[in-house]
Amino acid sequence: MTERGELVEIGLGIQSNKAPGRYAEVAMRAERVGVDVLSVFSDLLFQPPLPALLEMARVTSRVRLGVACWNPYTLHPYEIAGQFAAIDRASNGRAYLGLARGSWLESVGVSQPQPVAHLEEAVGFIRALLGGSGSGFDGDIFRLAPGARLQYDVARTEVPVLIGSWGPRGADLAGRVADELKVGGTSNPAMVEATRSRIAVGELAAGRPTGSVGVVAGAVTVVSRDGRAARNLARSEVAMYLDVVAKFDQTITLPDGLLDSVGRLVRDGDMDAAGRAIPGDVLDLFAFSGTPDDIAAQAQSLIDAGVSRVEFGTPHGFDELEAIDLIGSAVIPQLDRRRVG
Repeated sequence: MTERGELVEIGLGIQSNKAPGRYAEVAMRAERVGVDVLSVFSDLLFQPPLPALLEMARVTSRVRLGVACWNPYTLHPYEIAGQFAAIDRASNGRAYLGLARGSWLESVGVSQPQPVAHLEEAVGFIRALLGGSGSGFDGDIFRLAPGARLQYDVARTEVPVLIGSWGPRGADLAGRVADELKVGGTSNPAMVEATRSRIAVGELAAGRPTGSVGVVAGAVTVVSRDGRAARNLARSEVAMYLDVVAKFDQTITLPDGLLDSVGRLVRDGDMDAAGRAIPGDVLDLFAFSGTPDDIAAQAQSLIDAGVSRVEFGTPHGFDELEAIDLIGSAVIPQLDRRRVG
């Protein structure tokens, strides 16, 4: 049997759609109930995540903080580096840097050529800039002139990097250059196992020990004592993400026509109908939903599959703060969080 070692982290994924002040409430409540990591999404057409994370940094002392994820098509790595540095300094070195290619960018006229190259060079550029050596970075896409240095102090010159990706090339990249890889929108243990194998290819190529890179599984979460109501809400919440990510999960076979049907309803703006079209067994692969016992069972299956972090994503419940309390009091205590090594 595989030995267990360090504890798996519990994170919350938070949408950047809140009023000022609300992020502080969420962060304080999450830290109080034992959450380890707070991630703010950078989804298209939502508020930029930087103000939210600065607000969270001011009222917390323990949790790690990060954006999941910035993308180097809408924001140059120079700007990403500066925003990361601001969060890291405000939190006294508790930030992580998340990068992904992004989704839905065609709606704002942004194309996404060479996604792996963009991500790899963004990592190299940001590390060179924050490292402060002045050695520069000479990529095909991004270039930093030798001698270019930031004109302010940073909390850390070494950057913990998370890559967001579903595919084998992104996993290979994470294995070579990242600390974590996030599969956003999955609660499927089989996907975790497949991702670990893909990361190992990159780890081997870079001469890194297998298991050096953590796997984060995150998805829409709705927890309530009323499990049926929670699952109904989760269906409508997950529909927009299912339309994007489900096609990338090669470990499953979906009902014929399901994604076309859900996608059409999402584009028509009928999220309730889109949610009703999602069968229960499919819902369980792409969301955490139900009672605390249901959520704990789903999370435990991911821990047993080898994740380093389980991330419970927005909206968390019918009332966010009450749901966070429920996660802390009735979900986390059920988990055997010793990480599979």
